[in-house]
Amino acid sequence: MLLLSPAFNHDGNIPAKFTCDGGNINPELQIENVPEGTRSLALIVDDPDAPNGTFTHWTVWNIDPRTTLIKEESTPPGAVEGKTSFGQSGYGGPCPPSGTHHYHFRLYALNTVLSLSPDASRQDLETAIAGCILAAADLVGLYHR
Repeated sequence: MLLLSPAFNHDGNIPAKFTCDGGNINPELQIENVPEGTRSLALIVDDPDAPNGTFTHWTVWNIDPRTTLIKEESTPPGAVEGKTSFGQSGYGGPCPPSGTHHYHFRLYALNTVLSLSPDASRQDLETAIAGCILAAADLVGLYHR
C-alpha cells in the first residue's frame, strides 16, 4: 500500500499552506494498492518530535477502502474524525515550537469497520485497530518555522 501527496515528497518539506503558519488545511493525499479484503482505512497524523511526546494532528477512520484520493481541505465522505492533541476533532497542521519536526501520515488498511465515537482519542483508535491491520503506509513530511 502507498500513501503519497502531490504537495510534498516523502521526507520533503511540507508547504506552509498546510501548517499553522498558513491555511492550516490538510494536504491532498493519494492512496494506492489497498489490499484485497480491506473493509476500511484509518489515518493517523502525528509529530513524534514534539517536546512533550508524540503530538497527534489528525485521526480519521472508517475511510472507504475504495478511496484513492483525500482532497485538500476535506475529509472523505462517511469517514469519522477523532480527537487530536489540540483537544478537538479535525486536522491541525504542523506548528513546531522550534527546530525541524517529522510529521508522519500513517495509513492503515483494516479488516473491519470501527465502532468508535467521534470523541475517541488516538489511543482509542490504536486499541481498536490492534489485530485488524492488513497493511500500513507511512508518508513523512518535514516542517520548521
